[in-house]
Amino acid sequence: MTSGMPDNQGSDGGTAWRRIADALAASIEQGEYEPGDTLPASVALAERYGVHRHTVRQAFRHLAERGLVTVSRGRGTQVTAPRFPYRLGRRVSMRSNFGKLGIIGSSETLSTAQIAGEAEACETLGLKAGAALWQVEGLSRADGTPIGTGVHWLSVARFPGFDTAFRAAGASMTAAFKAYGIEDYVRLSTRLTARLASEREAALLQIEPGTAVMVSLAIDALPDLTPIHIVNSVFAGERMEMVVEPFGD
Repeated sequence: MTSGMPDNQGSDGGTAWRRIADALAASIEQGEYEPGDTLPASVALAERYGVHRHTVRQAFRHLAERGLVTVSRGRGTQVTAPRFPYRLGRRVSMRSNFGKLGIIGSSETLSTAQIAGEAEACETLGLKAGAALWQVEGLSRADGTPIGTGVHWLSVARFPGFDTAFRAAGASMTAAFKAYGIEDYVRLSTRLTARLASEREAALLQIEPGTAVMVSLAIDALPDLTPIHIVNSVFAGERMEMVVEPFGD
């Protein structure tokens, strides 16, 4: 320590960790540190402010609680980029929703396959157990930043050649459906949970393995409420903000 006062006490009577947190927050707001930048290590800041490292870590925790930084092993403390708002309403279209906010949404197809559907998925889609389903995996980005990866299931009988249609549509479900004469569809349900990212998910989303992710299991249907599509999506929790709206639109 270089200061003669206790390391939890600032010259203005406030706690040292709060003084450090406020100084770092001001630097972030003024643009000295931009989204994605790594803040100085706790050792360096402890020396700068004349405090113990645990005091700096407390400041980091406070900034993380405010959503200004993300603290993770191996990457240090990074300035958090603004979260992308993702609207969950009666109609859910990533590109349309982002487009209204001036955000460029894009997707790519990772894999496609025909599988024998599991009983639960087939029942949801009104099919017999074991019916042929498309299993299509995609990766979504917002302004070029990976935000989510998902697996889609649809009936092969109802959507012949869907693998080709999905790729031709730039991995847009809305555009792919239009190739089959479906101009409109609605969201029946969305179930949200959370867990830690697997190594593969982390690699796709460019986050650390074990980082918290949001998981969405959704069912889409025709306007007459006939289910046609199931999608299980995994979103980078630190980059997304789910906006749940009444299903009345």
